[in-house]
Amino acid sequence: MNIAMVLGSRTNGGAETFFVALAVALQAAGIGVSVTSRHNPDRLAQLRAGGVANITTLPFLGSWDVYTQSVLSRQIDRRGAALALTFMSRATALTRPQRAPVVGRLGGYYDLKSYQHCRHLVVNTPDLVTHVERGGWPSDRVSLIPNFTRPPTDGPPVARASLDTPAEVPLLLSLGRLHPVKGHDITLTALAQVPDAYLWIAGDGPDRSRLEQLAQDLGVAGRVRFLGWRDDSSALLRAADVCVFPSRAEPFGNVIPEAWANQVPVIAASAYGPRWLIRDGADGMLVPIDDAPALSDAIRGVLADSVARAGLVEQGRARYQQAFTTPVAVAAYRALFDRLAGSGATDGWAMR
Repeated sequence: MNIAMVLGSRTNGGAETFFVALAVALQAAGIGVSVTSRHNPDRLAQLRAGGVANITTLPFLGSWDVYTQSVLSRQIDRRGAALALTFMSRATALTRPQRAPVVGRLGGYYDLKSYQHCRHLVVNTPDLVTHVERGGWPSDRVSLIPNFTRPPTDGPPVARASLDTPAEVPLLLSLGRLHPVKGHDITLTALAQVPDAYLWIAGDGPDRSRLEQLAQDLGVAGRVRFLGWRDDSSALLRAADVCVFPSRAEPFGNVIPEAWANQVPVIAASAYGPRWLIRDGADGMLVPIDDAPALSDAIRGVLADSVARAGLVEQGRARYQQAFTTPVAVAAYRALFDRLAGSGATDGWAMR
């Protein structure tokens, strides 16, 4: 089987990271993958390093980009792809092959008008199933396949000394784009009440200057390291004592199973995705959204109680192995592809 995977985003983020991980995993499982993406040197290098050789870049300037739509759709048909798997709205709107059915993968509450020509949708949480069904999609045209997390990488954790961090201090790690929705300001505010801890923030985005100024205003800048975009999250997690994930809105939350896989206790704000993933007090801790005092209390509690911390790690690792590994996800995608392959681009169906 050969499939075409399409991503029109230029930036790096959770969806883009998962796109690469899925393409590499499917290729490794013997499913031929061709990728069409907007140009991003890091993304292309990761795909090639993972064994995905059939890669094309196109502009993906917007839903009006008739050049990208024409070239992309012809390529998919010419290559004889069994189906096209698209990520996010722009790529989906522009992917319109004549023969291969289009499967749109949503990791957020997107406007469904870009997906009306899709044969099937894949979502990663039950709430997104509800979202698309309320938007007119029949339940038999929607599949729930949660994201997976690759196993921890080989090699040592990131050396604290390399980031000017004392070896003996408690270390917090936040992973996520520097955007207001990710709630990094709440982590910085909470850090002021955990005076012995250091914080690494891995990610980049438009909120960086504001967050750096907030760290200065709170008097915690000397204990915060802004790392920029990183592709070594596993090594970062294994260097940390606690993973902090205060996102205000999060349909899924890739950071959570990644922390579980790397055996780091995780504390998250109770947005939908974390509420669905975490069993509070068993495999992670949940705190109210936008509640810095509750977050600081949870951080101090986890750091102070080694027995409870070990329990969170053990239960989190068990959850990861049960439902969020690469083989579990690849098997689900393979079963869906087998069912849809050869069904035709529309199969006489339209969204109700």
